[in-house]
Amino acid sequence: MTIDKVAWVCVEHERVLCARSRGKDLYYLPGGKREAGESDLQTLIREVTEEVGVALRPETVAPLGTFEAQADGREPGVTVRMTCFTGDYTGRLTPRSEVADLAWLGYGDRHRVSTASRAVFDHLNSAGKLP
Repeated sequence: MTIDKVAWVCVEHERVLCARSRGKDLYYLPGGKREAGESDLQTLIREVTEEVGVALRPETVAPLGTFEAQADGREPGVTVRMTCFTGDYTGRLTPRSEVADLAWLGYGDRHRVSTASRAVFDHLNSAGKLP
């Protein structure tokens, strides 16, 4: 089984914006699952607004890549596939909905993020964007 998601990768000052849900220990990249009939862009815009309270600027959204890993807290063989995008935003980052807090994490914080997010951190590190 594969859990299919889209995620926003926001890198500023060599740190990645991550969110942590209430009652959870690991951080993840803002985003989520598509609703019926939604495109990746529509899902991304909706989920980012719901979780972190900002508006993505659609004309700046660009694909970063697709990353797959074992789903945290799920039985072996259940994977998460995250289609990741970058993009600029307007507004003030604020934890909303199920999000307990936000953090700007560097590569040294890799152990604090979900397994799928670690794959993105590794990609950003190898590209020189997250030393």
